Amino acid sequence: MIRKFLRKVFNRTSTVPASTAVPDTIPFKQHGIRRNQITPCALKTAMQIQQAGYSAYIVGGAVRDLLLGLTPKDFDIATNATPEEVHKIFRRSRIIGRRFRLVHVMCGAEIIEVSTFRGNTPSNDEDESFTQTDEHGRLLNDNVFGNQEEDAVRRDFTVNALYYDPAREEILDYLQGYEDIRTKTLRIIGDPTQRYREDPVRLLRAVRLACKLQMRIDTATAHPIADLAPLLQNVPPSRLFDEMLKLLLSGHALSCVVELRSQGLHHGLLPMLDVILEQPLGERFITIALKNTDGRIRQNKPVSPAFLFAILLWHEVLSSWNTLQAKGEKPMPALFDAIDKVLSLQHEKLAIPRRFDATIQEIWSMQPRFEIRIGRKPFRLITHPRFRAAYDFMLLRCESGELSPELGEWWKAFLTSDAEKREKMLSTQGPTQKKRKRRTRKKSAAPTTGGTETPIQSEQS
Repeated sequence: MIRKFLRKVFNRTSTVPASTAVPDTIPFKQHGIRRNQITPCALKTAMQIQQAGYSAYIVGGAVRDLLLGLTPKDFDIATNATPEEVHKIFRRSRIIGRRFRLVHVMCGAEIIEVSTFRGNTPSNDEDESFTQTDEHGRLLNDNVFGNQEEDAVRRDFTVNALYYDPAREEILDYLQGYEDIRTKTLRIIGDPTQRYREDPVRLLRAVRLACKLQMRIDTATAHPIADLAPLLQNVPPSRLFDEMLKLLLSGHALSCVVELRSQGLHHGLLPMLDVILEQPLGERFITIALKNTDGRIRQNKPVSPAFLFAILLWHEVLSSWNTLQAKGEKPMPALFDAIDKVLSLQHEKLAIPRRFDATIQEIWSMQPRFEIRIGRKPFRLITHPRFRAAYDFMLLRCESGELSPELGEWWKAFLTSDAEKREKMLSTQGPTQKKRKRRTRKKSAAPTTGGTETPIQSEQS
C-alpha cells in the first residue's frame, strides 16, 4: 500500500521543475529519525501535500536539531507545489510575505510554514516576480521557484539543507550537510561573500548557530565576516531586531555576544556590545545577567524581552545619566533625558518594538527609588506593577558591584518580613527628614484710616 502511494506521489508532474541531480540518500538505519518525532500537525501537513500529488519534506533547522539530539522549536516544510496550490489543499491557510512568499497552515494552535522550492536567478529581469537585488547585492525579491536541488543550493548553510521524507523516513542530502553535522562544522553554501551580500543577516545567523550548536565556523565561511559587517546597516531594523532576539534567547546569549565582538559584528547593534569587554563594571553586569538568562531558558522558564533589553542598554543610560548630572542637571530629570536619548537611538538602529518601551522605562526609572528607605516610600514602591522586574534588576546591579550588596540584602529581608518587622527596619534607617518649621504670619493692626489692609511678611526661619 505504501509503495503504491509513493508511486502516486513521485509520478505526478508538478508546476515546478524536477531536480536533475541525485542526492545522497541517508536511510533510517544511519540517521535514526522516526516520523513520530515530528509533531502531529507537521506530519499531517506533509502527508496531505504528498497525497495531493506533490513532494513534501521536513527541512531546515528541524532536521538539523533532530540529528543533533535537540528538540526543534518548529517544523518547516518545503514542497514543489506553488503557494497557490498549497493554499488550495488547506482550508485553514494563508499566503504571506512579499520578498519571500510562504504559506502558513493553521493546525490548532500550531502554525506550519510551507515554502515552495526556490530557484536560481533567471536571465530575464523584466518580470517583476524575478529575483531583484539592491546596490549592495541584498535580495529584495526572492519568489523564483525551482527544483529541489536549486532549493538546496539557495539555502544558507549546509546543515540547514537537509530534506527529511516522513513517508520513507529518509534524508536527502545534496551538499554533504550530514557530514558537516557529524564533524560539527558550520559551512555556508556557495561563495561566502556573495551569500552574505544577498542577505547580511546571515552574518549574525552564522554566529548564533555556531554558538547554539557548538560548531566551528568553517575558515572560508568566517573569513569575510568582519569586512562585510557594515552591510548590516542596510538591513531593515525590524529584521535586525528579530535576529538579535533569537540570538539573545538562544540559551547561549553570553557566548553569542562574545563571538559577535570577536567577529567584528558588534558595532551599531547595541551600545553595550561596543564596550562590554572594555568596561569591567559593565562587563560583569552583562555577564551575570546573560548567564542568568541562559539558565532560565535552559530550564524552560519565561524570559521577558523587555527586561533583557533593559539589562543590555542600562550602562548606556547610566553613562548618559552621569554626564547630564555632571553638567548640573537634577538627578531625576537627567535620568529621564538619558532614557529618552538611548531608546530613540535604538529605535533607529534595532527597531525595538515600542510595546516594550513602557516596561523598560519603568524598570530604569524605579532604580533610584530602591535607595530611599525611609517613611512610607518602600511600602509604596512594592505596590508598583513593575516592582518585581525592577527588584530583580536592582539585585543584578548589587551582584555586579554597581550597588552595595547591603542594599540588596535589606530589600530581601524587607520583602520576607511581617508588617511589624518592616516598621522596625524603616525606623533604623538613619536620621529621618527634619520637619520644616511652620512659618507664622503676624497679623497687622487694623488701620485707623481708610485704605487696603496689607499683611506683614513673615520672618524667614
